[in-house]
Amino acid sequence: MDGAVVGVVLVVVAALLVLRSGMRVVNQVERGVVFRLGKAQPEFRRPGITFLVPFVDRMRKVNVQVVTMPVPTQEGITKDNVSVKVDAVVYFRVTDPVRAAIEVQDYVFAVGQVAQSSLRSIIGKSDLDDLLTDRERLHEGLALMIDSPAAEWGIHIDRVEIKDVQLPESLKRSMSRQAEAERERRARVITADGEFQAAQQLANASRIMSETPEAMQLRLLQTVVEVAAEKNSTLVMPFPVELLRYFERATKRLDQEVEKNERELDGPDGSAALKSGIEQIAAVADKFGPAGELTAPREPAAEPSAPVERP
Repeated sequence: MDGAVVGVVLVVVAALLVLRSGMRVVNQVERGVVFRLGKAQPEFRRPGITFLVPFVDRMRKVNVQVVTMPVPTQEGITKDNVSVKVDAVVYFRVTDPVRAAIEVQDYVFAVGQVAQSSLRSIIGKSDLDDLLTDRERLHEGLALMIDSPAAEWGIHIDRVEIKDVQLPESLKRSMSRQAEAERERRARVITADGEFQAAQQLANASRIMSETPEAMQLRLLQTVVEVAAEKNSTLVMPFPVELLRYFERATKRLDQEVEKNERELDGPDGSAALKSGIEQIAAVADKFGPAGELTAPREPAAEPSAPVERP
């Protein structure tokens, strides 16, 4: 009886040991690919406790987290014959653990090699300006080039980004001089535009002030007030404002008279007006001397002739 009990206990212990050897724990970030007698099972094991057939099944765990893999710096020549060094970073994850376990020996190393070759290829197909400014389009093209072979391995490329573009020192100096010249050009254009607008406003202001003489006087008084507000000083006005207004009115009347005379001389009665003006001048001159002196020059006196000798 005692021997039977011991035998049962030994059998139970052996069964527990066998079950313990076939029990596996799969983490949340992993998937288990089971190989039964060397053949991969179509279904992978999900996170939790799973049991394997002892001495028959073998399980390989595959991480399904997003892998961040830096791409080493690649040196190449762009489409416009500029030597550059470019590095990038690739974000990918496993979507099919079974294919990732059996289609490729080391999928991380394989993705890294594909990323390096694709980066060198994209450098040769792009211009320098595209590498510096249009990176989004390059990221999309680079991701597509890497994703084509990686899809067959059960791997999905989430994103590819170019981190840095290293340029030669001579090219950096040339670009710096170009940027400086461009900023200088913009500054000169802005200054010239400001002067042009200021000249236009001054011309409009002068036109308005010429039509309204009182505006000039108000502007003069405003300038006097501004100068007096800055410094405590005494201002002496050499000419009263009323005298300036008198000169301004006299100048306007004189201009009007000159324009009137010019129109009369240029018109059909110009010769008559000129003749009338000459007559008026002669009439005024008669008051001071004979009119003949003004109208006709005096003839020189005849020289006395030599005496004629008679025989």
